[in-house]
Amino acid sequence: MTSLLVRPHEPDAQGKVLEVTPASAGWDHVGFRVHTLAKGQHLEGNTEGREHCLVLLSGRASVTSGEHRWEDIGERMDIFEKAPPYSVYLPDGASYSVEATTDLELAVCSAPGHGNHAPRLITPDQVKCSTRGSGTNTRHIQDILPETEPADSLLVVEVYTPAGNWSSYPPHKHDVDNLPEESILEETYYHRVNPSQGFAFQRVYTDDRSLDETMAVENGCCVMVPRGYHPVGAAHGYDLYYLNVMAGPKRAWKFQNDPAHEWIVKQ
Repeated sequence: MTSLLVRPHEPDAQGKVLEVTPASAGWDHVGFRVHTLAKGQHLEGNTEGREHCLVLLSGRASVTSGEHRWEDIGERMDIFEKAPPYSVYLPDGASYSVEATTDLELAVCSAPGHGNHAPRLITPDQVKCSTRGSGTNTRHIQDILPETEPADSLLVVEVYTPAGNWSSYPPHKHDVDNLPEESILEETYYHRVNPSQGFAFQRVYTDDRSLDETMAVENGCCVMVPRGYHPVGAAHGYDLYYLNVMAGPKRAWKFQNDPAHEWIVKQ
């Protein structure tokens, strides 16, 4: 793995501007794509052996999978409206079609599926919203697919970090199979910045520093977190959004803070 930072590119024929696969990431579970579709454009796909969560980042769409059809869903026309999104959960082995009824930005989150759940719509009122931290460590959480909701592998959450604040902080990790104290979860961070010319910083590091990479992330970048601690800092003047996708051998989010910085939450 040469870099943990994945930058967006010009859209392909299906509007894909960014992709992380288990093969490209060098891991086993998390897949992530972003598509930007013009009004009237279609995206066709099959989940194959992976469950999917389609997150309407901005815009509206009609989504079809088998006998299920959700017409013209979506209310958030800009990510930084900060309203919870509409999403669609799809099990493995499902064909699907997405028709953009306005210009659309769509995230496709995936992980291994086991056929245990039916397709369903996740509406904004089903998304639990909360605030964590205090002072310059305050951030706002929107749980799209938490472990309390049915899925085989996927965990999906949005986080808004106000300008000048820290997030995923104090630094924490989830890379050891030691439940109930810690679980193994791969993770992606899809970053958006407002205003869009801004930037943020993310560091990914392990205790022994065998992995230690600090990245300037710009609007539309994705950071892969295969292991280690992964704090994020938003620059002054620029609000930060990120969409997290997590998955691992067990569907549980249990983490450990970096012992060097544990004092921050024990004051």
